[in-house]
Amino acid sequence: MAVTQSSSPLRGAALEAWRGYLQSHAGIVRELDADLIAHHELTVRDYEVLLYLSQADDRQLPMSALSERTMLTRSGITRLVDGLVDQGMIERASCERDARVSYARLTDAGYGKLRDAGRTHVAGIERLFLSHFTAVELEQLAELLSRLPGATGGGQCTAGGPAAPPATESCSVE
Repeated sequence: MAVTQSSSPLRGAALEAWRGYLQSHAGIVRELDADLIAHHELTVRDYEVLLYLSQADDRQLPMSALSERTMLTRSGITRLVDGLVDQGMIERASCERDARVSYARLTDAGYGKLRDAGRTHVAGIERLFLSHFTAVELEQLAELLSRLPGATGGGQCTAGGPAAPPATESCSVE
């Protein structure tokens, strides 16, 4: 992909918006990570993988799907899953139809850990992000952010998966 030169430098409100986005994202994720590590010995990435698995059919996903969803390389997701396997939160499963495919499956212990960590994670999101906006501002922000590349919009963040109605969306396991 070719890099194009902008005719005007990034400045003013555009620069402040970009800086604010980058700095707040980094700070919020750092604090959410610290909360999960301190209270549950999980990272935000661990939580994310456990959540994706909890929402999947049979609580399992192919490693390639986990890699894609987390935006980690194949080796990155393998290392992350290896750690969760060592902790008993995930187990590996092979595909009966295709030996080239391997699955990560959420264990009952992993599901329980996810449920406990969900309360901490949601409290952190409320404190660090949601509490800074009114309901109307959150609706506007959701619409604006949905325009960005990679924004999925309307995705589920609960263990209920795609069948759960949007009104019950949260970032915890119910």
